[in-house]
Amino acid sequence: MKRLIIFCIPFLFLASCNVLDKQPLPSITPENFFRSADDAEAALTAAYDALQQTGVYGQDLNVVGEMPSDNVTSSNGDVNALERLIWTPLTSQMNNTFQQAYIGINRANAVLQYVQAIQMNETRRNQILGEAHFLRALHYFNLVRMYGGVPLRLEPTESGDPGVVALARSTTEQVYAQIATDLQQSEQLAATTFGGQTANRARIIKTAANALQARVYLTQHQWADAATAANKVITSGLYQLSPSFNALFPPDNNAESIVEVQFAGNADGGFILPDLLLPSPPATYSFPKFNIPTTELIQYADTLNDLRWKFTGEVVSAGRNHASFVMGRSANANDNGPFVYKWRSNPNAFNSPDNYYVLRLADVMLMYAEASNEQNGPNEQALTQLNAVRTRAGLPTLALTTLTKQTFRDEVDRQRRLELAFEGERWFDLLRYARHTQADAGAAHKVTALDIIQQVRGSRDVNYLLFPIPQSEINNNALIQQNPGY
Repeated sequence: MKRLIIFCIPFLFLASCNVLDKQPLPSITPENFFRSADDAEAALTAAYDALQQTGVYGQDLNVVGEMPSDNVTSSNGDVNALERLIWTPLTSQMNNTFQQAYIGINRANAVLQYVQAIQMNETRRNQILGEAHFLRALHYFNLVRMYGGVPLRLEPTESGDPGVVALARSTTEQVYAQIATDLQQSEQLAATTFGGQTANRARIIKTAANALQARVYLTQHQWADAATAANKVITSGLYQLSPSFNALFPPDNNAESIVEVQFAGNADGGFILPDLLLPSPPATYSFPKFNIPTTELIQYADTLNDLRWKFTGEVVSAGRNHASFVMGRSANANDNGPFVYKWRSNPNAFNSPDNYYVLRLADVMLMYAEASNEQNGPNEQALTQLNAVRTRAGLPTLALTTLTKQTFRDEVDRQRRLELAFEGERWFDLLRYARHTQADAGAAHKVTALDIIQQVRGSRDVNYLLFPIPQSEINNNALIQQNPGY
């Protein structure tokens, strides 16, 4: 079920957005807009719509989460700086993700500021507020993972005056504290279930807040909290692993999905990324693609037995289907070799109808396994979750007696890479592995972001564990300071 995109509310968003065939009002203010339940739903839909932006889940957040890692490569100049780890404050993705995350934050802030005063059904009003708290938390989590401490804007910005928009950076700890507060509010206020309607799977409910809590706590190495949050999702009964890994793609609000960004497949709500990843055909035209699977990754995977990576016996228009990737066969070098195959529908001239996973059950199960092992060492509960992911992939179960804390950690790391490849989390996993080894002398991950930085840049430069604040933000905000090393 695809989400419809409504008209924008100019005073709230200070940026262009998608429209239907109706003209926006010439002047909309809090006094004449936030009056009805329909207004509240419209503002919330605009907040969801911000996730579709190119700088967020439409393109750049995935590319930033994969291109610096060992998963992918590309000869395309648009992502060259990310692969070579030579990004600067002028690199386009740095600007896009930062700027457009704040558009999403501003839209969520408007909902939180004004909807609470609307006279409407109290239950639905609370749910709307809970959904907006989640959306704000998600944007801030993406920002803090990329840039460290950032300005905390908790009220809608309704003016472009420099005196209004200038705001100093909060600390990393302060940003994480706000994320935790927002997710607690989301868990308290959001709906408990989907209400029996498939369409509602596109909305945030309490367990979505729990799933994001698990990822946030895991990033902070708060193992007990991460395990508790993940277990709430696993035991909720609302989600089930898809019997077939191949059937997970393209994403379309299946029973394993917890949070997806919804795309409608048209000029207002189309998904850009598939056309940047797939060979032509089915992609609109031929050019050097982003996020090409590395030879090392394909060799690392078990392409004989692992159902996520073996040839499925199906030849599709893009080539030989291997579930996670497709092997294109073309005389044109741009369309020959491995390509990401997790978004498969007709790219439709850079307007694919495929959705984008933000969180799904297998991810949460692996988060639980990791957190539980880090807290208590190998145990039956953690192994149950790890083995479920392995079994779905066609791999044999592991026995608890054969595992140490380190070998369990290694296996979780391996399964996260193979299960979630190309879904935008690999670089962020490598970043938290690096910080884990920095914080805990007993922790050892076979590959961390610092290993990649050493390999690509020639030194273990810790400054590259963060991206630079965009130069445009430095120029426009006199109170903000650049990250070290840039």
